[in-house]
Amino acid sequence: MDNTGGKIKKFHSEVKQSFLRFKKGKIKTWMLLILLVILVFVDATLLRLNHIKMSELRDAVLTADDANDDAAIADGLVKLKEFVFSNTVINVTEENGEQVVSFGTGPFYLEHQYLRAAQAALNDAEAKLAGDSNPNGNIYGLAGNTCKALALQNGWTWDNANFINCMVTEINKYPAASDIQDTVIASLPSTELFRHNYASPIWTPSFLGWLILITIVVVVVIFIRFIIWVVLRLSLLFI
Repeated sequence: MDNTGGKIKKFHSEVKQSFLRFKKGKIKTWMLLILLVILVFVDATLLRLNHIKMSELRDAVLTADDANDDAAIADGLVKLKEFVFSNTVINVTEENGEQVVSFGTGPFYLEHQYLRAAQAALNDAEAKLAGDSNPNGNIYGLAGNTCKALALQNGWTWDNANFINCMVTEINKYPAASDIQDTVIASLPSTELFRHNYASPIWTPSFLGWLILITIVVVVVIFIRFIIWVVLRLSLLFI
């Protein structure tokens, strides 16, 4: 019994000494906490700068689209893709009415480039169907007469989405010429060709990437030190 009591006292003394050594360590936990705050601030700042840069590159592409400059669009997409693929970019996008955090540009659509391509396809279809002799006459010409009148009335340009939708709707009113409709509709480009969404890697071997790794290591060290502190403290209380 006395021997057991002595062992307990010895163990208690060893735990106490370990706790004191832990508290007197050269690297204090409060130092790590200050370092963590600094690292988190720098990480957040660099992530913010990456987001701003991505937004600038994406806006440049959209501006080129508004200006109908296909060369600038192609160049802008290359620069945007290269930046996003080589940097960690955190973005907040909307999906089904909800805000979602994602990595990358998020989806964006080159509307004007699509409308130009769609109008070119309709013009090509008009040339092919100009001599059509189906029972309804030149379907494209009939649709064009209706939609051009509406365009003048509403101030639509020929590459306006309303005008293109009107053309497709009018052509679909002639069921006796489904082959003609298929020709026109099939000539329209897919909208997916003009929808872009570049995803960025979660981690890259960049200055920011290494800082993030250091931040994670510091968090793990602080957590381990906290667990050790709790275990030693409980040992002193219950032994």
